[in-house]
Amino acid sequence: MNRRDFLRSAGTLSASLALPHTEWLRAESSAFAGWRTFEVTTHVEVLKPSGLTRVWVPTALISKTPFQKTLSNKFSADGGTAEVVENKADALGIVAANFPAGVRPVLTVTSRIATKNCAVDLSTPGRQPKANRTELEHFLRPTKLMPTDGIVKTTATEITGGAKTDVEKARAIYEWIVDNTFRNPKTRGCGVGDIRWMLESRDLGGKCADLNALYVGLARAVGLPARDVYGIRVAKSELGYKSLGASSEKVTKAQHCRAEVYLSGYGWVPVDPADVRKVVLEEPPGNRPLDDDMVKKARTRLFGSWEMNWMAYNFAHDVALPGSSGVPVGFLMYPEAETTDGRLDSLDADSFKYEITAREIS
Repeated sequence: MNRRDFLRSAGTLSASLALPHTEWLRAESSAFAGWRTFEVTTHVEVLKPSGLTRVWVPTALISKTPFQKTLSNKFSADGGTAEVVENKADALGIVAANFPAGVRPVLTVTSRIATKNCAVDLSTPGRQPKANRTELEHFLRPTKLMPTDGIVKTTATEITGGAKTDVEKARAIYEWIVDNTFRNPKTRGCGVGDIRWMLESRDLGGKCADLNALYVGLARAVGLPARDVYGIRVAKSELGYKSLGASSEKVTKAQHCRAEVYLSGYGWVPVDPADVRKVVLEEPPGNRPLDDDMVKKARTRLFGSWEMNWMAYNFAHDVALPGSSGVPVGFLMYPEAETTDGRLDSLDADSFKYEITAREIS
Protein backbone atom coordinates (compact mmCIF):
# COMPACT_ATOMS: atom_id res chain seq x y z
CA MET A 1 0.00 0.00 0.00
CA ASN A 2 1.60 3.28 -1.04
CA ARG A 3 1.22 6.65 0.68
CA ARG A 4 -1.36 7.86 -1.84
CA ASP A 5 -3.51 4.77 -1.35
CA PHE A 6 -3.01 4.92 2.41
CA LEU A 7 -4.48 8.39 2.61
CA ARG A 8 -6.74 8.27 -0.40
CA SER A 9 -9.68 9.58 1.59
CA ALA A 10 -7.81 12.08 3.76
CA GLY A 11 -8.98 15.66 3.47
CA THR A 12 -12.04 14.71 1.42
CA LEU A 13 -15.60 13.79 2.26
CA SER A 14 -16.96 10.59 0.75
CA ALA A 15 -19.91 10.85 -1.60
CA SER A 16 -21.77 8.47 0.68
CA LEU A 17 -22.03 11.28 3.24
CA ALA A 18 -24.82 12.68 1.14
CA LEU A 19 -27.06 9.71 1.90
CA PRO A 20 -30.02 10.94 3.98
CA HIS A 21 -29.63 9.47 7.46
CA THR A 22 -33.32 9.93 8.23
CA GLU A 23 -34.42 7.86 5.22
CA TRP A 24 -33.69 4.48 6.77
CA LEU A 25 -34.62 5.74 10.24
CA ARG A 26 -38.19 6.25 9.00
CA ALA A 27 -38.20 3.04 6.98
CA GLU A 28 -37.08 0.90 9.90
CA SER A 29 -38.75 2.70 12.80
CA SER A 30 -40.65 -0.44 13.75
CA ALA A 31 -37.38 -2.32 14.15
CA PHE A 32 -36.05 0.39 16.46
CA ALA A 33 -38.85 0.35 19.02
CA GLY A 34 -39.16 -1.29 22.44
CA TRP A 35 -36.90 -2.82 25.04
CA ARG A 36 -35.70 -6.43 25.07
CA THR A 37 -34.44 -8.25 28.16
CA PHE A 38 -31.53 -10.70 28.14
CA GLU A 39 -29.75 -12.87 30.68
CA VAL A 40 -26.06 -13.43 30.01
CA THR A 41 -24.11 -16.00 32.04
CA THR A 42 -20.32 -16.37 32.10
CA HIS A 43 -19.02 -19.60 33.63
CA VAL A 44 -15.25 -19.72 34.21
CA GLU A 45 -13.05 -22.58 35.38
CA VAL A 46 -9.26 -22.53 35.70
CA LEU A 47 -8.18 -26.04 34.71
CA LYS A 48 -4.58 -25.82 35.95
CA PRO A 49 -4.62 -23.82 39.20
CA SER A 50 -1.40 -23.16 41.08
CA GLY A 51 -1.46 -21.69 44.56
CA LEU A 52 -3.73 -18.67 44.94
CA THR A 53 -5.85 -18.27 41.80
CA ARG A 54 -7.53 -15.01 40.82
CA VAL A 55 -10.29 -14.66 38.25
CA TRP A 56 -11.77 -11.46 36.79
CA VAL A 57 -14.96 -11.18 34.74
CA PRO A 58 -16.48 -7.93 33.39
CA THR A 59 -20.03 -7.16 34.44
CA ALA A 60 -22.63 -5.51 32.25
CA LEU A 61 -22.29 -1.72 31.99
CA ILE A 62 -22.76 -0.18 35.44
CA SER A 63 -24.24 3.10 34.13
CA LYS A 64 -27.55 3.64 32.34
CA THR A 65 -27.47 4.64 28.68
CA PRO A 66 -30.12 5.20 25.99
CA PHE A 67 -29.33 1.75 24.63
CA GLN A 68 -28.88 -0.36 27.78
CA LYS A 69 -30.20 -0.65 31.32
CA THR A 70 -28.38 -3.12 33.53
CA LEU A 71 -30.93 -4.77 35.80
CA SER A 72 -28.58 -6.94 37.88
CA ASN A 73 -25.07 -8.41 38.08
CA LYS A 74 -24.90 -11.54 40.26
CA PHE A 75 -22.06 -13.98 40.89
CA SER A 76 -21.03 -17.12 42.78
CA ALA A 77 -17.54 -18.38 43.67
CA ASP A 78 -17.89 -21.55 45.79
CA GLY A 79 -14.93 -22.02 48.08
CA GLY A 80 -13.52 -18.64 47.23
CA THR A 81 -14.30 -14.97 47.81
CA ALA A 82 -15.58 -12.47 45.29
CA GLU A 83 -16.56 -8.81 45.07
CA VAL A 84 -17.53 -6.25 42.44
CA VAL A 85 -14.96 -3.50 41.89
CA GLU A 86 -16.21 -0.45 40.00
CA ASN A 87 -14.72 2.43 38.05
CA LYS A 88 -17.61 4.79 37.34
CA ALA A 89 -15.68 6.99 34.89
CA ASP A 90 -15.55 4.05 32.47
CA ALA A 91 -18.83 2.41 33.57
CA LEU A 92 -16.60 -0.52 34.48
CA GLY A 93 -17.61 -3.30 36.82
CA ILE A 94 -15.29 -6.23 37.53
CA VAL A 95 -16.18 -9.35 39.50
CA ALA A 96 -12.85 -10.14 41.19
CA ALA A 97 -12.64 -13.61 42.75
CA ASN A 98 -9.87 -15.24 44.79
CA PHE A 99 -9.52 -19.00 45.27
CA PRO A 100 -7.02 -20.42 47.78
CA ALA A 101 -4.77 -23.37 46.94
CA GLY A 102 -6.67 -26.64 46.92
CA VAL A 103 -9.99 -25.06 45.91
CA ARG A 104 -11.38 -25.69 42.43
CA PRO A 105 -11.51 -22.18 40.89
CA VAL A 106 -14.99 -21.79 39.38
CA LEU A 107 -16.70 -18.41 38.98
CA THR A 108 -20.15 -17.78 37.53
CA VAL A 109 -21.37 -14.28 36.70
CA THR A 110 -24.93 -13.63 35.53
CA SER A 111 -26.04 -10.26 34.16
CA ARG A 112 -29.58 -9.24 33.31
CA ILE A 113 -29.98 -6.33 30.96
CA ALA A 114 -32.60 -4.48 28.95
CA THR A 115 -31.52 -3.18 25.56
CA LYS A 116 -33.13 -0.88 23.02
CA ASN A 117 -32.01 -0.26 19.44
CA CYS A 118 -30.32 3.12 19.33
CA ALA A 119 -30.34 5.70 16.52
CA VAL A 120 -29.44 9.39 16.49
CA ASP A 121 -31.00 11.64 13.85
CA LEU A 122 -28.07 13.67 12.55
CA SER A 123 -30.10 15.76 10.10
CA THR A 124 -30.85 18.46 12.70
CA PRO A 125 -29.18 19.22 16.05
CA GLY A 126 -31.37 18.39 18.99
CA ARG A 127 -31.48 19.78 22.49
CA GLN A 128 -29.33 17.21 24.17
CA PRO A 129 -28.05 18.32 27.59
CA LYS A 130 -24.34 18.99 27.59
CA ALA A 131 -22.18 16.23 28.97
CA ASN A 132 -20.11 16.87 32.05
CA ARG A 133 -16.82 18.56 31.13
CA THR A 134 -14.85 16.07 33.22
CA GLU A 135 -16.51 13.21 31.35
CA LEU A 136 -15.66 14.68 27.96
CA GLU A 137 -12.05 15.34 28.95
CA HIS A 138 -11.78 11.74 30.14
CA PHE A 139 -12.70 10.55 26.65
CA LEU A 140 -10.18 12.86 24.99
CA ARG A 141 -7.14 11.46 26.79
CA PRO A 142 -4.49 9.27 25.15
CA THR A 143 -4.01 5.71 26.38
CA LYS A 144 -1.08 3.31 26.12
CA LEU A 145 -2.26 1.74 22.86
CA MET A 146 -4.20 4.76 21.63
CA PRO A 147 -1.98 7.87 21.54
CA THR A 148 -3.31 11.11 20.08
CA ASP A 149 -0.03 12.69 18.95
CA GLY A 150 2.51 11.94 16.24
CA ILE A 151 1.24 9.95 13.27
CA VAL A 152 -2.21 9.64 14.84
CA LYS A 153 -2.60 13.42 15.04
CA THR A 154 -1.12 13.94 11.57
CA THR A 155 -3.41 11.35 9.99
CA ALA A 156 -6.51 12.65 11.76
CA THR A 157 -5.76 16.22 10.67
CA GLU A 158 -5.34 15.16 7.05
CA ILE A 159 -8.54 13.10 7.07
CA THR A 160 -10.63 15.98 8.46
CA GLY A 161 -9.00 18.73 6.42
CA GLY A 162 -12.13 19.40 4.35
CA ALA A 163 -14.57 19.14 7.24
CA LYS A 164 -16.17 22.30 8.62
CA THR A 165 -18.24 20.92 11.51
CA ASP A 166 -17.76 18.28 14.17
CA VAL A 167 -20.36 16.09 12.47
CA GLU A 168 -18.39 16.31 9.22
CA LYS A 169 -15.16 15.49 11.06
CA ALA A 170 -16.73 12.46 12.72
CA ARG A 171 -18.15 11.27 9.39
CA ALA A 172 -14.90 11.85 7.52
CA ILE A 173 -13.01 9.65 9.99
CA TYR A 174 -15.71 6.99 9.78
CA GLU A 175 -15.62 6.94 5.98
CA TRP A 176 -11.81 6.84 5.99
CA ILE A 177 -11.82 3.82 8.30
CA VAL A 178 -14.30 2.00 6.06
CA ASP A 179 -12.34 2.87 2.90
CA ASN A 180 -8.83 2.15 4.17
CA THR A 181 -9.02 -0.72 6.66
CA PHE A 182 -9.96 -4.37 6.31
CA ARG A 183 -11.09 -7.17 8.58
CA ASN A 184 -8.33 -9.76 8.97
CA PRO A 185 -9.79 -13.19 9.81
CA LYS A 186 -6.38 -14.34 11.08
CA THR A 187 -6.33 -11.72 13.86
CA ARG A 188 -6.53 -13.47 17.22
CA GLY A 189 -9.62 -12.73 19.29
CA CYS A 190 -10.87 -9.20 18.65
CA GLY A 191 -7.41 -7.75 18.13
CA VAL A 192 -5.16 -5.56 20.27
CA GLY A 193 -5.92 -1.96 19.37
CA ASP A 194 -2.34 -0.70 18.93
CA ILE A 195 -3.22 2.16 16.60
CA ARG A 196 0.20 3.82 16.37
CA TRP A 197 1.66 0.54 15.14
CA MET A 198 -1.19 0.16 12.64
CA LEU A 199 -0.53 3.58 11.13
CA GLU A 200 3.27 3.41 11.21
CA SER A 201 3.35 -0.08 9.67
CA ARG A 202 0.52 0.78 7.28
CA ASP A 203 -1.02 -2.54 8.21
CA LEU A 204 -4.62 -1.47 8.61
CA GLY A 205 -6.03 -4.97 9.02
CA GLY A 206 -7.52 -6.34 12.21
CA LYS A 207 -10.79 -6.87 13.98
CA CYS A 208 -13.17 -4.71 15.98
CA ALA A 209 -10.81 -3.81 18.84
CA ASP A 210 -8.32 -2.61 16.23
CA LEU A 211 -10.54 -0.82 13.70
CA ASN A 212 -12.86 0.89 16.17
CA ALA A 213 -9.94 1.85 18.41
CA LEU A 214 -8.44 3.52 15.35
CA TYR A 215 -11.67 5.48 14.93
CA VAL A 216 -11.65 6.53 18.59
CA GLY A 217 -8.00 7.55 18.57
CA LEU A 218 -8.32 9.59 15.36
CA ALA A 219 -11.43 11.32 16.71
CA ARG A 220 -9.74 12.22 19.98
CA ALA A 221 -6.71 13.53 18.07
CA VAL A 222 -8.87 16.25 16.46
CA GLY A 223 -10.71 17.14 19.66
CA LEU A 224 -13.79 14.92 19.38
CA PRO A 225 -14.53 13.02 22.61
CA ALA A 226 -14.87 9.35 21.67
CA ARG A 227 -14.83 6.00 23.38
CA ASP A 228 -14.66 2.30 22.67
CA VAL A 229 -17.59 0.33 24.06
CA TYR A 230 -16.59 -3.24 24.81
CA GLY A 231 -19.27 -5.90 24.80
CA ILE A 232 -20.67 -9.12 23.36
CA ARG A 233 -23.32 -10.10 20.81
CA VAL A 234 -26.25 -11.82 22.52
CA ALA A 235 -28.79 -12.53 19.75
CA LYS A 236 -29.17 -12.80 16.00
CA SER A 237 -29.61 -9.65 13.92
CA GLU A 238 -33.21 -8.73 13.17
CA LEU A 239 -32.08 -6.43 10.36
CA GLY A 240 -30.98 -9.11 7.91
CA TYR A 241 -27.26 -9.47 8.74
CA LYS A 242 -26.10 -13.02 9.43
CA SER A 243 -22.60 -11.77 10.21
CA LEU A 244 -23.71 -9.19 12.81
CA GLY A 245 -25.41 -11.45 15.32
CA ALA A 246 -24.98 -14.50 17.51
CA SER A 247 -25.75 -17.82 15.83
CA SER A 248 -26.89 -19.61 19.00
CA GLU A 249 -27.30 -19.13 22.76
CA LYS A 250 -23.61 -20.01 23.18
CA VAL A 251 -21.86 -16.68 22.65
CA THR A 252 -18.42 -17.55 24.09
CA LYS A 253 -16.62 -16.13 21.06
CA ALA A 254 -19.09 -13.37 20.20
CA GLN A 255 -17.24 -10.45 21.85
CA HIS A 256 -17.51 -7.22 19.90
CA CYS A 257 -16.18 -3.71 20.46
CA ARG A 258 -18.20 -0.71 19.22
CA ALA A 259 -17.53 3.03 19.41
CA GLU A 260 -19.24 6.31 20.29
CA VAL A 261 -18.35 9.89 19.44
CA TYR A 262 -19.68 12.92 21.31
CA LEU A 263 -21.14 15.64 19.06
CA SER A 264 -22.49 18.87 20.50
CA GLY A 265 -26.25 19.08 19.98
CA TYR A 266 -26.54 15.34 19.46
CA GLY A 267 -24.88 13.77 22.49
CA TRP A 268 -23.12 10.42 22.27
CA VAL A 269 -23.49 9.08 18.73
CA PRO A 270 -23.06 5.34 18.04
CA VAL A 271 -20.71 4.32 15.23
CA ASP A 272 -19.26 1.00 14.10
CA PRO A 273 -16.99 1.09 11.04
CA ALA A 274 -15.53 -2.29 12.04
CA ASP A 275 -18.88 -3.97 11.46
CA VAL A 276 -19.07 -2.49 7.96
CA ARG A 277 -15.82 -4.28 7.20
CA LYS A 278 -17.25 -7.43 8.81
CA VAL A 279 -20.22 -7.26 6.42
CA VAL A 280 -17.77 -6.87 3.52
CA LEU A 281 -15.78 -9.96 4.50
CA GLU A 282 -18.33 -12.30 6.07
CA GLU A 283 -21.86 -11.55 4.91
CA PRO A 284 -22.77 -14.42 2.54
CA PRO A 285 -21.50 -15.09 -0.01
CA GLY A 286 -18.48 -13.21 1.40
CA ASN A 287 -15.93 -10.69 0.08
CA ARG A 288 -18.58 -8.21 -0.99
CA PRO A 289 -17.37 -5.00 -2.68
CA LEU A 290 -17.92 -1.63 -1.03
CA ASP A 291 -20.51 -0.72 -3.67
CA ASP A 292 -22.61 -3.80 -2.84
CA ASP A 293 -26.14 -2.79 -1.77
CA MET A 294 -25.98 -4.58 1.58
CA VAL A 295 -22.60 -3.02 2.36
CA LYS A 296 -23.85 0.45 1.44
CA LYS A 297 -26.89 0.03 3.70
CA ALA A 298 -24.69 -1.12 6.58
CA ARG A 299 -22.32 1.78 5.96
CA THR A 300 -25.15 4.29 6.18
CA ARG A 301 -26.78 2.64 9.18
CA LEU A 302 -23.66 2.21 11.28
CA PHE A 303 -22.85 5.90 11.43
CA GLY A 304 -25.47 6.94 13.95
CA SER A 305 -27.11 3.71 15.06
CA TRP A 306 -26.66 0.32 16.70
CA GLU A 307 -28.90 -2.70 16.65
CA MET A 308 -28.94 -3.80 20.28
CA ASN A 309 -28.62 -7.53 19.91
CA TRP A 310 -25.48 -6.86 21.93
CA MET A 311 -24.58 -6.22 25.59
CA ALA A 312 -22.13 -3.50 26.64
CA TYR A 313 -19.50 -4.20 29.30
CA ASN A 314 -17.54 -0.95 29.73
CA PHE A 315 -15.59 1.93 28.13
CA ALA A 316 -12.28 1.13 29.84
CA HIS A 317 -8.68 1.12 28.59
CA ASP A 318 -5.49 0.15 30.47
CA VAL A 319 -7.45 -1.85 33.04
CA ALA A 320 -5.58 -2.70 36.25
CA LEU A 321 -7.04 -6.01 37.44
CA PRO A 322 -7.77 -5.75 41.21
CA GLY A 323 -5.11 -7.58 43.24
CA SER A 324 -3.16 -8.66 40.17
CA SER A 325 0.62 -8.85 40.17
CA GLY A 326 0.63 -8.50 36.39
CA VAL A 327 0.46 -5.54 34.04
CA PRO A 328 -2.86 -3.85 33.16
CA VAL A 329 -4.78 -5.26 30.22
CA GLY A 330 -5.49 -3.02 27.25
CA PHE A 331 -9.23 -3.58 27.67
CA LEU A 332 -11.54 -5.95 29.56
CA MET A 333 -13.85 -7.86 27.23
CA TYR A 334 -12.79 -11.42 28.09
CA PRO A 335 -12.52 -13.22 31.41
CA GLU A 336 -9.01 -13.05 32.84
CA ALA A 337 -7.19 -15.25 35.36
CA GLU A 338 -3.88 -15.50 37.18
CA THR A 339 -2.15 -18.13 39.32
CA THR A 340 1.12 -18.05 41.22
CA ASP A 341 2.72 -19.05 37.91
CA GLY A 342 1.48 -15.85 36.25
CA ARG A 343 -1.26 -14.49 33.99
CA LEU A 344 -3.17 -17.03 31.90
CA ASP A 345 -4.00 -16.61 28.24
CA SER A 346 -7.74 -15.93 28.19
CA LEU A 347 -7.98 -17.42 24.70
CA ASP A 348 -6.22 -20.68 25.66
CA ALA A 349 -8.87 -23.34 26.24
CA ASP A 350 -6.29 -25.86 27.53
CA SER A 351 -5.58 -23.96 30.75
CA PHE A 352 -8.44 -21.49 30.98
CA LYS A 353 -11.96 -22.65 30.22
CA TYR A 354 -15.03 -20.49 30.05
CA GLU A 355 -18.45 -20.51 28.42
CA ILE A 356 -20.79 -17.58 27.90
CA THR A 357 -24.48 -18.11 27.17
CA ALA A 358 -27.21 -15.60 26.41
CA ARG A 359 -30.96 -15.99 26.32
CA GLU A 360 -33.75 -13.52 25.70
CA ILE A 361 -36.20 -13.31 28.59
CA SER A 362 -38.68 -10.82 27.15
